[in-house]
Amino acid sequence: MALRLPFAALVCLRYLREGRMQTVLILAGVTGGVAVIIFLTTLISQLQASIIDRTLGSQAHIVLKPPLLANRTLLPPGSTAAIVQPRAQRLRSIDQWEAVAQLASQTNGVLAVSPKLSGAAFAARADASQAITLLGVDAQAYQRIVQMPKYLRLGRFDVSGANAVIGVELAKDLGVTVGDKLRLIAMDGRNDLATIAGIFDIGNRDLNKRWVYTSIKLAQSLLDLPGGITEIDLRVMDLFQAETTARQLAAQTGLVADSWMQTNAQLLTALNSQSMSNNLIRFFVTVIVAVGIASVLVVSVVQKQKEIGILRAMGASPRRIMAVFLLQGGIYGGVGSALGVGLSLALLQFFSRITRNADGSLLVSPELDLSVVLGACALALLVGLLAAALPARRAARLDPVQAIRV
Repeated sequence: MALRLPFAALVCLRYLREGRMQTVLILAGVTGGVAVIIFLTTLISQLQASIIDRTLGSQAHIVLKPPLLANRTLLPPGSTAAIVQPRAQRLRSIDQWEAVAQLASQTNGVLAVSPKLSGAAFAARADASQAITLLGVDAQAYQRIVQMPKYLRLGRFDVSGANAVIGVELAKDLGVTVGDKLRLIAMDGRNDLATIAGIFDIGNRDLNKRWVYTSIKLAQSLLDLPGGITEIDLRVMDLFQAETTARQLAAQTGLVADSWMQTNAQLLTALNSQSMSNNLIRFFVTVIVAVGIASVLVVSVVQKQKEIGILRAMGASPRRIMAVFLLQGGIYGGVGSALGVGLSLALLQFFSRITRNADGSLLVSPELDLSVVLGACALALLVGLLAAALPARRAARLDPVQAIRV
């Protein structure tokens, strides 16, 4: 038994067959448009995620610090002009830092809190000595801020007791490895002997040369800050709400709250520029596809004006005529989006093979995000229907007598 198609589908397929070249060209346009949207959106989102991970993976999203000491204003004898004398900023602890950490942990959107003691010191081994930044941390709490195990090259992230974890560049400069002893010397001469428990490579040569992790107790002893904490590191759920959370905490605590959006302003500008460029490309591609579909269907209505008039004279309602052209737009959008998904996947696989990170790992994963695919397909289908709406309405309004006479 032969399959009988509805009137609109039958006429639509006939029109598509008669204009094969137009059909192929418009499908190629839709396919290319959908592929560009999916490919660029996936590529930019993965690159942004990689940049954010490399930049923010080794630092806190928000850092709470004591406010700077106010400058002194002096009025010399017999003078009417005040002199502002800048004050030296000494190492100071956050007042009642345990209460501040508790408040921060209860703040909406904050995922992790880690106290930290930071100060300048020297690391010495035999005759070699290097200026360092001493970081006293609680290993368990700090690893919720920075996932140190993934940066380790040797040993483990163990800062208990007299253990220390140093960067690869510092290890090269001092000629040490895991298990060796290292003397840590504070600026006032206080010193202690530490055992190297691990060596990390955080992806930044300067940090690999300067950062030395120890326990909070050892850092407090070396920096002469018993019971003190100089910074509280925070990790937030939504990266782009970090500045809002930082302002809220600064108002509640009176501390200085620096978010990554302040300290990495250039990175934020670059991410926003990438997103804006992607949105502009998607907009123009969508407009081009819509204009292409609409122009083809308008020409089709003009070419088949007499046939449409005959169909109307034979009893076809305006709604059925409109359905013919709307169905054409839907087919262009649906079939084109399906082909576009396949083309975008092929582009991603090709791009992932020819581009690699410095260490040989994949720069871009050849996998499609389902939400991006569904969004692009839905957009293509909607654009196809909307682009067909005007020609379909024009065809439905044709007077059958005048159309046949033309």
